Amino acid sequence: MVTDIENEDEQTSAVDPKLLELLVCPLTKTRLIYDASARELISMAAGLAFPIRNGVPLMIEDAARPLTDDDFKAR
Repeated sequence: MVTDIENEDEQTSAVDPKLLELLVCPLTKTRLIYDASARELISMAAGLAFPIRNGVPLMIEDAARPLTDDDFKAR
C-alpha cells in the first residue's frame, strides 16, 4: 500500500496546470517556471523560488528562497 500513499502525496502536492498559467511573480509580475521535482515556482527576474506546499504555491517573498548560481545555470 506504499504506492497509494505515494500517489496520494503526489496528488496533494500537484498544482493545477490552469493555475500555473495565471500565476506571475508577485514582485516582478513576470512569468514563473514550474519545477515539479523541487515543488517550486521559479522567478528568474526576481531571483527567487517560491515553494509549493500541499498543492498551494506560497507566493510571498518571506516564503521564497534565493536562487543560487547553480539554479541559474540549470535554466
